[in-house]
Amino acid sequence: MKIIAIGRNYAEHAKELNNPVPGVPVIFMKPETAVLKDNLPFYYPEFSTDIHHEIEIVLKICKEGKYISEKFAGNYYDEIGLGVDFTARDIQTIHKEKGLPWELAKAFDNSAPISAFKSKESFQDIYNLNFSLNINEETVQMGNTKDLLFSFEKIIAFVSQYITLKKGDLIFTGTPKGVGKINVGDRLQGFIEKEKLFDFEIK
Repeated sequence: MKIIAIGRNYAEHAKELNNPVPGVPVIFMKPETAVLKDNLPFYYPEFSTDIHHEIEIVLKICKEGKYISEKFAGNYYDEIGLGVDFTARDIQTIHKEKGLPWELAKAFDNSAPISAFKSKESFQDIYNLNFSLNINEETVQMGNTKDLLFSFEKIIAFVSQYITLKKGDLIFTGTPKGVGKINVGDRLQGFIEKEKLFDFEIK
């Protein structure tokens, strides 16, 4: 299982970090060891003092595919959930300034908490889904999938031209504006519409 993540897929988030809005999907990856599930706590790592939250809709790939056409890409995921792309912003900033890869800032252990997954058929319109992140019962991020720069199908088609997708792979589809720092003692809760899909603590 691998995690493929899409950067800058909501225009307002790209702008808040002073990044250009991309013309093609921006891709990075996290290893399987980044996954954190079952609402287990996230332990703040010693190597960073500026871990940021990024709430995202996550696709679960349901069958193997390569060179997938966009019109058939919907057949390659059957469930969606929520995830947090934890980012060591201090490390990322240094690496971006030096033109270095982001892995140390993005791929560290437990940097990809995920919720349970739900059938995409259980949602009336996956391109009009509100999703949000609360910290200590205050909403800090809110997005809607209608604002995606690149659709789920376009992402799958694009990625599969380079990387074979396999059953169980996860695709983090991008975060809306409102990213910010987490602190020890915080409680994070993620919602699609009004349904709470994860609830865990920072320790």
